[in-house]
Amino acid sequence: MCRLAAYIGPDITLQQFLLDPDHSLYKQSWEPRELKYAKFNADGYGFGWYSQDGTPSTYTSILPIWSDRNLPALARTLTNALWLAEVRSATVGNPVHQYNTAPFCDEERVFVHNGFIRDFHAQLLPEITTLLAPAITSEIHGNTDSEYLFACLRQILLDNNDLDLAGALLRLFEWLAARLTKKEALLNIIISDGDRLYASRHGYNHECASLYYTTDDEQFPGGQLIASERFSEDSFWQPVPEHHLLILDRQNPPELLPL
Repeated sequence: MCRLAAYIGPDITLQQFLLDPDHSLYKQSWEPRELKYAKFNADGYGFGWYSQDGTPSTYTSILPIWSDRNLPALARTLTNALWLAEVRSATVGNPVHQYNTAPFCDEERVFVHNGFIRDFHAQLLPEITTLLAPAITSEIHGNTDSEYLFACLRQILLDNNDLDLAGALLRLFEWLAARLTKKEALLNIIISDGDRLYASRHGYNHECASLYYTTDDEQFPGGQLIASERFSEDSFWQPVPEHHLLILDRQNPPELLPL
């Protein structure tokens, strides 16, 4: 289990997004309030952003976020209009390694996942590997269910040129639902194409993990945010309904789609 957050809006520093809020993702690493299966998120962290040419980039570390001596300088100097981040609590079978540390990205998208799929490596991974194109398989470096979920999304988009990210997520969840009829899974995902944020609060045979959003936090004028836990007690933060997909767009109000 992990804690996630994302921001889209006017340019802000990484520090304003990751460190400054009262209940920031930084603080959630050692003092989470709604984490289901762990007490800390000390198994690494990472963040992602987009360059001016639209290319996604990520920074990851296997250190606890509070132990990374590079972070203060990075947070103070990096500025962007879109951020995704995760602090990690590793689950059994998914060792602490930089290859297993999110966010994951390709040439267009940045991806984070909070959750797990029960018995993933024994039950679901063999089938997934038969579906993936060699070009996608060759870019998988870790062994987490999270990275393979991202690979599945990429495969769906490769096979269906008419689908956007929302459609690809719906297709992925339909595929998983047919195979996880009795297995527990938590599937809080945030993914971006550089223009929008797509966030699911979803799962099977288990209560959904927490996820919130706001378009009116006074600390982020003009910005929209998603987080596993509210950054503040501001009443404008509200839960994403269970089994829904949230879409945040700079030009449009939030959109919620049932899953």
